Amino acid sequence: MTITHPRPAILAAAFSQLDEGRAVSLDSVARSVGLTKPGVMYHFPTKEALMLALVDSVLDRWEEGLVARLGSSPEGADPAARIGAYVDWSLSGGFDETDLVAMSDPKLRRSLTQRWAERLAPWLVVPDDVAPDERTRLLAARLLADGGWLAEAANVSPPTPGDLAQLRAFAHNLLKD
Repeated sequence: MTITHPRPAILAAAFSQLDEGRAVSLDSVARSVGLTKPGVMYHFPTKEALMLALVDSVLDRWEEGLVARLGSSPEGADPAARIGAYVDWSLSGGFDETDLVAMSDPKLRRSLTQRWAERLAPWLVVPDDVAPDERTRLLAARLLADGGWLAEAANVSPPTPGDLAQLRAFAHNLLKD
């Protein structure tokens, strides 16, 4: 069997393993796609490189959704608009265990969550010069949104579609002056 596009196949196999609740390893991914471990390592020299690529893949999808909701990239947008887009995305539904990839490997959690934080910073960081009451409202809306997608991805008492709509409206009220 010849794989014409091994990198996407490797990532898909790794995501499938995560979705099934299994640990990801270079060996297990290689077996899943019919490659040797060195064949996988040609594209991802270490497990950390593979896992970081998974984080980037999830966040690429997230950024597409965030940009669609904001109507632009986050640069130059005010904090309330950026966090409003995050609220809309995070409380839109459709999350699963693969969205938890940054927390999926205890040995790599630090580097994976660091990448996650770096990639989401343009959307979530509130400048230091924002008034304290506004900062609190922005943070509250963001943390509400964090809880929504996390509950769904972890399948721990996930909100219903109706709950999500009400949470979005509530979070947007927090974002108003």
